[in-house]
Amino acid sequence: MTTSDAQLENSPDWGRYVLDNAAPQTAARFSALAELYDANTVSHLTRIGVQRGWRCWEVGAGPGTIARWLAERVGPTGSVLATDIDIRFVGEIARANLDVQRHDVVSDPVPAAEFDLVHARLLLLHLPQREAALDRMVAALKPGGWLIVEEFDSVSLNATANRYPGETPLMSMLAFRNVMLDRGADPGFGRALAARLRSRGLDSISAEGTLSMSMGRSRYTELMKANFVQLREAILATGLVTEGQFESDLARLDADDFMMPSPIMWTVTARRPV
Repeated sequence: MTTSDAQLENSPDWGRYVLDNAAPQTAARFSALAELYDANTVSHLTRIGVQRGWRCWEVGAGPGTIARWLAERVGPTGSVLATDIDIRFVGEIARANLDVQRHDVVSDPVPAAEFDLVHARLLLLHLPQREAALDRMVAALKPGGWLIVEEFDSVSLNATANRYPGETPLMSMLAFRNVMLDRGADPGFGRALAARLRSRGLDSISAEGTLSMSMGRSRYTELMKANFVQLREAILATGLVTEGQFESDLARLDADDFMMPSPIMWTVTARRPV
């Protein structure tokens, strides 16, 4: 651990989930995430051959859109366990083969070698104990079971106006990342995923990154706005932006000439050896 890491770990906010599902912006964030990324998630789930009779674990189920898809896919002979530390959204989904449980993947008991599929999206980057959580997800796989993990990398590709005129750097985005780091999140974790799974002895590993150029008043800028507004006080507390700059950045997200690259969404698929 570096000195800076140790200083962060001693922060009073260390380990606190950055984007609490109890906030009023959560519904807008979940809606944007589902529209932006569900199709890509389903494409990868279909590619590995999720079928009737499978037993699946959806970790950090959030709004439950993928848990619902899995429940329909595996049918009455299969089952889906959907877990989250806050189940207020996924708990609204009623399926006979869908079991929704409040669960902390880091500390609560995890079934061993029981699942044909374990899936998580935008979970591990928020957890300071992400390596332990990943170990538990791997251990929950049957021999031959599939793990699909999707995580952002929002640090490898930034808006660079001096090289690409028209792109829009936002100081509020830098402050947002600092808030994440202060709480133990890793905004670049998606890029590290493939190596992490290979080091755990999994095989059939594939890693694909997807991104887009985000324009003003798009689903991605709606996501950014929801995140910024939810963390407004924490962002301003970093001292990196003034209240005026923050309001200006919010307005820029709706501007016709706004443009910036989205984070890279890394989707990493791996299989536990038979």
